Amino acid sequence: GPFTSLFDFCRRIDRHAVNRRTIEALIRAGAFDTIDENRAALLATVGNAIEAAEQVERSANQVSLFDDDSDAIVEDALAKVLPWDLQTCLTQEKLALGFFFSAHLFDAWRDEVRRFAPTPLARLEPSRSLQWFAGVLSSLRTIMTRRGKMLYAVLDDGSAQIEVAIFNELYETHRLRLKEDHLVIIQGKISNDDYSGGLRVSAESIFDLQLARESRARTLRITLAEPVDPQRLQQVLAPYRATGISDGKGVAVEIDLHKAPFMCRLRLGDDWRVRMADPLFEALADWVSSDHVEITY
Repeated sequence: GPFTSLFDFCRRIDRHAVNRRTIEALIRAGAFDTIDENRAALLATVGNAIEAAEQVERSANQVSLFDDDSDAIVEDALAKVLPWDLQTCLTQEKLALGFFFSAHLFDAWRDEVRRFAPTPLARLEPSRSLQWFAGVLSSLRTIMTRRGKMLYAVLDDGSAQIEVAIFNELYETHRLRLKEDHLVIIQGKISNDDYSGGLRVSAESIFDLQLARESRARTLRITLAEPVDPQRLQQVLAPYRATGISDGKGVAVEIDLHKAPFMCRLRLGDDWRVRMADPLFEALADWVSSDHVEITY
């Protein structure tokens, strides 16, 4: 019959043929999702499940004095681990399978990115003005031209793939951001390519998500209800303050205070402008629900 749990699976299989590494790969690939969708918890419990199955195997040949069920496995609860976010889930799928299976990696950022780069790659059109567009970096190649080294990055957002020309000086400035399977956001020029009949795309500026947020966002808005804890707010924001940065980086913070039936919006001073790093949003999520944190663009 169907496997009922990770413990049941480990008890019933030949663990010489299906070892721990294989079980972990099956979890990463999503093979156990019909048992439990929390792949992180399943992965953290593999050791306990194998140990329990080995205990059953050791006692299987022993005769029970009380004629009880010697092949019954003692099942523990799954480890209490937060589920992976979509990006981690897809990255683990690729680790196991060699490709993304259940979704496109760009889906992990799509909703937010579309607020400042709304046009999918498949619908980009030539324009005299600079355009914002984004995708996951799938490959990067280098060629030598009369003007020096030129790099070509292939971006993929699930709607199409485009090749973006990047001059070497711009690449050297942002090379740490140009990694395979990472989100890349570009402000660039798009024109017709008379030679190929397609589009010629070149990058003028390159951003990761944090830099794009800081470039495009107007405010970070946090909603707080009674009782308000200003000390906790200070502790969460303080590590990400952008004070002392002369070029104006950082985003203003607004606090929506709710006390029924009233609401008050406070804008913190420039000393409390913040950098828009992912750990800031993780810290806020540990304190308030995600729908109480909003980036306004």
